[in-house]
Amino acid sequence: MNRRLFLQSTGSMLLAKPTRRPNIVYILTDQWRAQAFGYRGDANAHTPTIDALAKESFEFTHAVSGFPVCSPYRASLMTGQYAVRNGLVVNDVELKPNGPTLGETFRKAGYSTGYIGKWHIYGSPDGKYGRRLEFIPEKSRFGFEYWKACECSHAYNKSLYYQGNDTTGHYWDGYDAIAQTRDGCDFIRQHASKSDPYFLIISMGPPHDPYGTAPERYLAMYEKAAIKLRDNVPSDKTEAALKMLRGYYAHIAALDDCVRQLKDAVDQSGAAEDTIFIFTSDHGDMLQSQGLHHKQHPWDESLRVPFLIRYPAALGRKPRKSQTLIDAPDIMPTLLGLAGIKVPESVQGNDFSPVIRGEKKDEKEPAALMNLPTSFSVVRAAGIAEYRGVRTPRYTYVRSIHGPWLLYDNVTDPYQKHNLVKVKEQDALRSRLDRRLDAMLKKAGDEFLPGASYIERAGATHYREVSSTPGQSKSPWGDWESTMR
Repeated sequence: MNRRLFLQSTGSMLLAKPTRRPNIVYILTDQWRAQAFGYRGDANAHTPTIDALAKESFEFTHAVSGFPVCSPYRASLMTGQYAVRNGLVVNDVELKPNGPTLGETFRKAGYSTGYIGKWHIYGSPDGKYGRRLEFIPEKSRFGFEYWKACECSHAYNKSLYYQGNDTTGHYWDGYDAIAQTRDGCDFIRQHASKSDPYFLIISMGPPHDPYGTAPERYLAMYEKAAIKLRDNVPSDKTEAALKMLRGYYAHIAALDDCVRQLKDAVDQSGAAEDTIFIFTSDHGDMLQSQGLHHKQHPWDESLRVPFLIRYPAALGRKPRKSQTLIDAPDIMPTLLGLAGIKVPESVQGNDFSPVIRGEKKDEKEPAALMNLPTSFSVVRAAGIAEYRGVRTPRYTYVRSIHGPWLLYDNVTDPYQKHNLVKVKEQDALRSRLDRRLDAMLKKAGDEFLPGASYIERAGATHYREVSSTPGQSKSPWGDWESTMR
């Protein structure tokens, strides 16, 4: 056995030095929770392409969405900063970066940049979502040259987009994720023979609701299929969960086919070895787990996301796993690290490229910050508390503004059904996680003030959260800020 094979077999990979900067194809889905894959043991999920991709990828098995809602996550992705630093603390606030962005940094380094699909960081200054379907000017695209995008639309079968500097709106042909995939494949083929590397993001709206809008052939797969519910779905939510999950998994099956087409385009381009191919999501969704409908909550169905990286030239094609808790602010520096590009000083996140390359062991102890500084009445009506917390590979610990709220041992209690926060025998653990949380808050520059303070600081007092509707998804435990499960 040669040295490289030996090191691969022991988990410490000796990496080949890539001869050129890698292309990057970054597939960003919306609301795809981490467990919803065949290879993760979900019997409902039809994901043969992604299951196969996992067998030749590096996987962050504990990747999280530390701020599990669309716009704040995407702002952190684009800036490498936590929400309290970049100012985007609620959906539909306009991102006004205070440092170089992801697209700008790659473009400055000589990359051709492209963005296809949902954007959702242009914002609506009127606070009434008025710019969700408006043209996005070049200055607000933050370095992405090739542009076929829309601020926000989940009308998947009549989905608007703008192309480049054309202010006339166009519509994707049919189900938008499939049409966006075709366009992404064309981009890959057109750039395959060029000397400059490319960085392409395909940002797909599904499997975000509405759940009954996947193409008919995918809906038919689940119309009468037996659906296995997670153990933390209450019995009185069974009917609602089944209805939602049939549509959710139909979207997932459709997107798995989209991933296959994009992967095939890369493999047939002649540059597969030098292309970083990433599959991930911005957050998950509760889907009636814990009796809840929406994301934004600090349970794993909302927080945990998939994160697969295939980069044959540097990592080979053997599967590797890491429990490192990568979060949205860490993605920009990690991608720059993989591409050999200097990370801007404005970035707060961690560069985990040494972990990916096998140069460092898993970063198991530093935990991810979970952050939701909102206090709008519509959010509170949905039972969503203001909270901060940490997620380690084993534990979830969350404080509300009133004090310790949730503590789970995710190894012995994977469905998070037993809150240990008031168990005296766990006092030492809670204290240790409290200190860890304080350190994370300090790093992020987060004083853990009432949510309205952050809204005012961002100049967004007239905004409201749109992910929840009054009267829906109310907490089964009343006021979450004072009631412990």
